[in-house]
Amino acid sequence: MYMVSFVLDDTDQLDAVLEALNEGGVSGVTILDSTGSYRHLAKRIPLPYTFSDNSSIQRGNSTIFTIVPDEETVNICLQKIEGVVGDLDNPNTGVFSAWPLTHTKGIPLSRKK
Repeated sequence: MYMVSFVLDDTDQLDAVLEALNEGGVSGVTILDSTGSYRHLAKRIPLPYTFSDNSSIQRGNSTIFTIVPDEETVNICLQKIEGVVGDLDNPNTGVFSAWPLTHTKGIPLSRKK
């Protein structure tokens, strides 16, 4: 089992990301409204540099989490996400990560291999 995390920069794309993951067989996604430390600090104190578009400071991110059964499904998640937002190596797309889980409980058996 693996935990998949994706921080989506453009929250307007959230529905499309969720639909793409569902098409890839991934459901049961948890969604959190989030913000990075730069955006948080930029609202509170003047920083020596700024975003070119101040509206991006006001806007947050969406962070999604899901547990998937195997590394193959991790790769499907990455492919589906990049199919919506583009190459994650490009700026203002998002951050993807996945890591193995040693213990899980409460995951429906149909999702375990």
